[in-house]
Amino acid sequence: MPQEVVSYVEERDFAAVDYVKRGILSLYLDDMGKYGNGDASRVRSVFAQMPGQLAKHEKKFTLASFYSSARMRKYDSAFFWLEDATLVNVCRNSTDPNVGLGPHEDGGSLKCYQADTGLLVSQAFADSAEMLGEVYREIILDNLSINEGMLVENAVAQQLKAHGRPMYFYSRYERGNSRDTMEIDFLIVRGYDNAAMKPRVSPVEVKSTKRCGTSSRDKLRASFGKRLGTEYVLHPGQLQVEGDRVCLSLYASFCL
Repeated sequence: MPQEVVSYVEERDFAAVDYVKRGILSLYLDDMGKYGNGDASRVRSVFAQMPGQLAKHEKKFTLASFYSSARMRKYDSAFFWLEDATLVNVCRNSTDPNVGLGPHEDGGSLKCYQADTGLLVSQAFADSAEMLGEVYREIILDNLSINEGMLVENAVAQQLKAHGRPMYFYSRYERGNSRDTMEIDFLIVRGYDNAAMKPRVSPVEVKSTKRCGTSSRDKLRASFGKRLGTEYVLHPGQLQVEGDRVCLSLYASFCL
C-alpha cells in the first residue's frame, strides 16, 4: 500500500505504519457493510477469519471451524465479493493436474489469501495494537516466534497474482493412506525445457526455512509424472538446481 510506505519513509515508525493499515482495514469493513447487501455478514466473517485459516498447517478454508453448520454453497457469493473487490486472492483446488487446471476445479475446496501481506500482519496481531511497533521490530530481528509460513505463502500468492497467474493448488487426502495424501501449495503452467518448451504443470511449494523437502512432490510425480514440468521450491536460501527440481529464493517468485 503506497500510503503505508509514505508513512514509514516520513516517520520511520512501525506503529505509525500500523495505524495507517488499521485505518485501511476499517474502511474495508465499512465498505463490506455498505455494499455487501445480503452477504455483508458472511463477507465480514470470511475476511476476519483469514489469519486463523492461513495459520493452519493445511491452509484450506474450513467454514465449519467458525460456524459448525456453514456450507460453502452459502458462502460462494462472499468469496466472490471479496475477490471481485480485489481484497483477497482465492486459490482453488485443481483435482486433476493438467495443462487445463480450470476444468478440474473443486468449488468446495479453496484457500483465501489476503491481497496485501502487510494488512495480513495487522490482522494477525490485532490483539497487540498498542505494542505493534515493538512486535514488528522483534519480527525483523527474529526474536519473536511466529507462523512465518503463513506470511511467506501469502506473499508468494500476492506475487503470483500480480504476475497474472491463475491461482490453483493441489490437495488430496486419503483417510488411513498417507502414501496418497499430499498437498502442493500452488500449481502453474509453464513451458518445459525437456519437452521442447511445450506447456506442463509445475508444482510450486513455499518454505519458510531453507529445507527443501520433497515428499509431496515425489508423490505428485509418481501419480502424474508425464504431465509435470520443472518443480519449484521458494525458500529463504540461495538458488539450487538438481535436474527438474529448482529451489529459488523467495523474492524470485515474481519470475515464475
